[in-house]
Amino acid sequence: MQTQRIEIDGLSVQYVQIGEPSPERETLVFLHGWGAPTSVYPRLLGFMGEYLPVVAPDLPGFGGTAEPDVPWGVAEYAGFVIHFIEKLGLKKVLLMGHSHGGRISFEVASRENLPFVITRMVLMDAAGVLPHKTFKQKLRTRQYKICRRILETPFCRALYPDALENLRRSHGSADYLNASPLMRQTLVKCVNTDMTPKMPLIRQSALLLWGEKDTATPLSDGETIEKLMPGAALVKIPGGSHFPFLEDWGLFSRVLGSYLQSDKA
Repeated sequence: MQTQRIEIDGLSVQYVQIGEPSPERETLVFLHGWGAPTSVYPRLLGFMGEYLPVVAPDLPGFGGTAEPDVPWGVAEYAGFVIHFIEKLGLKKVLLMGHSHGGRISFEVASRENLPFVITRMVLMDAAGVLPHKTFKQKLRTRQYKICRRILETPFCRALYPDALENLRRSHGSADYLNASPLMRQTLVKCVNTDMTPKMPLIRQSALLLWGEKDTATPLSDGETIEKLMPGAALVKIPGGSHFPFLEDWGLFSRVLGSYLQSDKA
């Protein structure tokens, strides 16, 4: 497992490489989750490297790759991934995304005239299905936005300098609170992007690996994706979390290994 650097659109990008990718070989491109750079997945990446070459970039804003200059949305991340794959000269790609990486994978795979072929996909507890909000949740969100607008005024900032950050901490997720101001804006743009319209456009075979106990992207999201993507098949990991390989590596690795060794392009 080698850590390397490459420049993509002016950004110095850190990535992990396993094996020797080439234009002729199918290469697995792994896109990590929000706040979970490639260093979080050594066992998983090493396992997949036993079947085919693997490249896994730290997405901008995570790990060894700097933040973008402006807040990005899903489209910008997808453009980055396309340029990364193109820069490496890959022509046959097995695209795998976890959580936020899954959201980006939907955008990449739905685009036409890519400079490479996506042979198949693996989506692990992928994000991209917007949650249905109850009336109470909608009311809470509206109240938060109203309070935020008031506290952002110069008068309130001067009078109550800590109030705005305290409000954010009382309402924000752990990912939001741990992010820089720019990445907070990026997170908001990404999580509010509905990827379900993209899913029917994706025709590749896709293995959906999902933890049954996932609370970040619940199992119902996986079931929705399976219905919308013509080539998708869902495999549930009993007792699995948002990182389902942690709870049952045996089952997870058997299912993934079987898929990786079948019908290589």
